[in-house]
Amino acid sequence: MKKSKMILGLSLVAVSGLILVAADHIDAPATASGGANDITDVYAFQGQDTNNLVFAVNTQGLLSPNATGAAKFDENTMIEINIDNNGDNVEDLVIQAIKRDDKMYFFGPVAPGTPGTSSTIKTAAASGSVTISSYGAAALTAENNGMKFFAGPRDDPFFFDLGQFKAILAGTATGFKNPGTDTFAGTNVLSVVVEVPKAMLGTSGTVNVWAETKKKQ
Repeated sequence: MKKSKMILGLSLVAVSGLILVAADHIDAPATASGGANDITDVYAFQGQDTNNLVFAVNTQGLLSPNATGAAKFDENTMIEINIDNNGDNVEDLVIQAIKRDDKMYFFGPVAPGTPGTSSTIKTAAASGSVTISSYGAAALTAENNGMKFFAGPRDDPFFFDLGQFKAILAGTATGFKNPGTDTFAGTNVLSVVVEVPKAMLGTSGTVNVWAETKKKQ
């Protein structure tokens, strides 16, 4: 059994049928560990199949096209999606993603061994795996038991006008421009995406979702 320690994370509240996102892209110096541990965005939204929910966790933000080809998921870092389905802000289910060689392996959704900052890999709840897509190649996906999986580089989908934001903070601008300038245009992230039947997530119409990267110790 393996345990891991939380490095950093982001949170959001997801309501079935809506897409919501939390993002930071660059962590504060006191908490930043960089690289594979840095979560940029967390998304949760209803799938094209309305019986499913999709969870996406993006890491390693601000990758230039030249750097993306060399960027890799870390085998010593687990990406964990936490799902609270009863409104107490404690995870009732987790979905874990762990890289081994050229594949990403998924476990859950399953009840966590111990809620909180340390996790045990739920090896008995293996749900599937997918070959990690390469930069510039066609996206590879996999399906198993009604779930769908993806892992690999993607264009950063988050839009933010950082220059205008700094101008607002400095008092030289009063608001954002329309249209604004996409600061993250042309940069990439490493994404883990899993689509899950809602029936696997409990009977609540609302779930709270947050993600963590947890480093092996």
